[in-house]
This record gives sequence, structure tokens and C-alpha cells, in this order.
Amino acid sequence: MNYSFIEKLAEEKIQEAQKQGAFDNLPGAGQPLHIEDDSMVPQELWLGYKILHNAGYLPPEIQEQKDIQSMQQLLETIEDESERRRQVEKLNLMITRLNMRRQRPIPLQEGQIYYEKLLDKINS
Repeated sequence: MNYSFIEKLAEEKIQEAQKQGAFDNLPGAGQPLHIEDDSMVPQELWLGYKILHNAGYLPPEIQEQKDIQSMQQLLETIEDESERRRQVEKLNLMITRLNMRRQRPIPLQEGQIYYEKLLDKINS
């Protein structure tokens, strides 16, 4: 990678500070960064979305995605095969609703869970 003079100087200063322990014991050290990606939000809607986000509101599509992820995790814990099959059908319905709401091209759609693939994953 080609660095400019300023980038090299900055990198040297950072490494020097690391060796001196300047970055040790910083607040939040070892914790994941919470970076919000709002690049897909139109500029004229950004402030409104930010206010709603800070108030704890999630857009329906994001809430549905979270519900789908929770259901997928739940499926890994269900031992009863008939119950697991019933929950897979429920999950597929949730995914279908999300995909219909999105109205995007198929490659961007959420994939449905196929029972056999799920069994293979759980059993392996």
C-alpha cells in the first residue's frame, strides 16, 4: 500500500503512542463499536430516522428482520421435530411477508429456510 508522507507520519505517531501505552485502559476498551450505517437513508429523511432511532423506534422492516433472526436462533434449540417443522413454516411465512413488503429484485430477498437444510445444520 502506498502511503503519503502525512499518512506515514501519522502511522508512526500512532505506533509510538501504542508502545508508550497511551491507548491502554481507555473507556470502552474491548467492547464492540456501535457504528450506525445510515448511508441508505435519504438525506431529507435522516433527521427523522435519527429521532425515531434515539426514541427506540425501529422501522417495521428492521423489526421483522430482528424477529426472523430470533426465530432462527430459537429453531436451533427446539428438539421436538413436529414443533420444529411448525416453527419453520412460521419462519417461512415471516420471510415471505418481509420479501413482499420489500418489493426488491429476488437476489436481494431474504431466503426461506428449508426444513432438510435446517435439520442437516442442526444435526451436524
